Amino acid sequence: MLRVLSIRDFVLVESLDLDFAPGMTVLTGETGAGKSILVDALSLVLGDRAESGVVRSGAKRAEISAEFALENLPSVQAWLSENGLDAEEGCLLRRTVEAEGRSRAFVNGSPVTLAQLKELGEQLVDIHGQHAHHALLKPSVQRELLDEFANAQAEAAATLEAWQVWQAAKKRLQSAREEAGVRLLEKEGLEAALAEVGPLLDDLRAWDEMQAEHGRQAHMSSLIEAGSQLLAGLEDEEDGVLRRIGRLQGLMQDMLEKDTGLAEEKALLDAALSNLEEVRHGVLRYADRLSLDPERLAELDRRMAEVHRVSRKHRSSAAELLERHAEWLKRLDRLAAEDDIESMEADAVRAEKDFLARAKKLSAKRQRAAGELGKTVSQAMAELSLADGRFETRLAACEPHSHGLEEIAFLVASHASLQPGPLDKVASGGELSRISLAIQTALSGQAGVPTLIFDEVDVGIGGAVAEAVGRRLARLGASRQVLVVTHLPQVAAHGRQHLRVSKLAGSDKVISQVAPLNGEERVREIARMLGGKEITETTLRHAREMLETAGTGKGGRSKTVRREA
Repeated sequence: MLRVLSIRDFVLVESLDLDFAPGMTVLTGETGAGKSILVDALSLVLGDRAESGVVRSGAKRAEISAEFALENLPSVQAWLSENGLDAEEGCLLRRTVEAEGRSRAFVNGSPVTLAQLKELGEQLVDIHGQHAHHALLKPSVQRELLDEFANAQAEAAATLEAWQVWQAAKKRLQSAREEAGVRLLEKEGLEAALAEVGPLLDDLRAWDEMQAEHGRQAHMSSLIEAGSQLLAGLEDEEDGVLRRIGRLQGLMQDMLEKDTGLAEEKALLDAALSNLEEVRHGVLRYADRLSLDPERLAELDRRMAEVHRVSRKHRSSAAELLERHAEWLKRLDRLAAEDDIESMEADAVRAEKDFLARAKKLSAKRQRAAGELGKTVSQAMAELSLADGRFETRLAACEPHSHGLEEIAFLVASHASLQPGPLDKVASGGELSRISLAIQTALSGQAGVPTLIFDEVDVGIGGAVAEAVGRRLARLGASRQVLVVTHLPQVAAHGRQHLRVSKLAGSDKVISQVAPLNGEERVREIARMLGGKEITETTLRHAREMLETAGTGKGGRSKTVRREA
């Protein structure tokens, strides 16, 4: 349950610390006193989105903390443990919002994501706003409420996921069928291109070598002639380079015998002669390989011309043709997979069967819960002065859709003689508020959330109905901690703890106080709610009677709020 709520610099609140008791706590005060600020702050610390406008003017940041006791909440303790958050002495949620809008969240002193904070908050507090009955008219909300009552949220999520898988499989199959002609044309084009390029793959891979060989064959005559001339220039016995350098070598040897100063030059001349011998041997080997082969040249001309023709056709170089050939093969494989209609049909059938299996499990849970929800809400309606009313949950079979195999509608009859009809057609404004409250309390009683907050859900009712609402909320407070923001004395009289929000005007600011009410103070607050500013003996007597009838009168503890105007 909620133990302490602390607020600093939130909207108009400067400082607030509130202690909460078990059971039903009522929060009252004049309009504009700041009651809803408490609910807004608690919503923020439970994971609602934050905006920079929530920071009090002139402050750097807003900070809200909420401390919860975790007795008899093993699921919450398990969640904290799974997320690595200490949970030995309870649970402290803290949220800060900077003036520029940046927000941070903490659980037991450790930083957490907003999603984690929201997930934890949903296990601790359930907030029902004053406009919940308007949302109740939406079919989607009705479906979600039934699934919540049936504890079928997991089945609903699994059904939605299976539906999406099925629809994706159907879309792939439909696309494959519709585009079969387009794929066939593309396939034929790819096969033709592969048939054309395939025989050239070896030449494409050896393109550089082919070009070099073709160059040699095309200039073979001149290469042979040049080789002969080169060898002649090296080997001629009279004027060849080797012979001439040999003579120079002998001359230098004679000089060296007379003067050793030419030793280094003699070594260089010897090296030059040796290198020229290597050149001669190399040219000889090269010349032996040279042979004029017109047939080979013609073959190279033909193969290279074919490569050039195909390259021009596909506007690619030889290297690019190799890459495109590999891409065409991959694309052909993908087209073959897309043409596998039988496989895609099998996938769609499997996905449909999986969806139907999951949807039927969901339907079974909904069917079991629908009758129980009708009985529970009808009973709550009777307690809320709709004794002749009847609530039903209708499950109408329909074509499969993302949320299952049925349409869900809440029906109500305000009198036993009438046939149940849709909420927006049958219920009046006041009846809709009571029906909404009946559903909310029924769901809250079913769920394991320990703290329930009702923010002016009693708008639009009064008299005996308000008394019935107070009893209903008080009964809910016997098993849960219930916090009720109300303007109705009949509801406020049933609270075990009574907190009043009031305003004090100063010279430069407005200070709001939240004070616990006990004894005569509480009597006077109930009397004010009954008769306005003029409190008479009659209203005081009536207030005492209300408190005595409800069997309450004790208040709780709190501290003061300071709020700047």
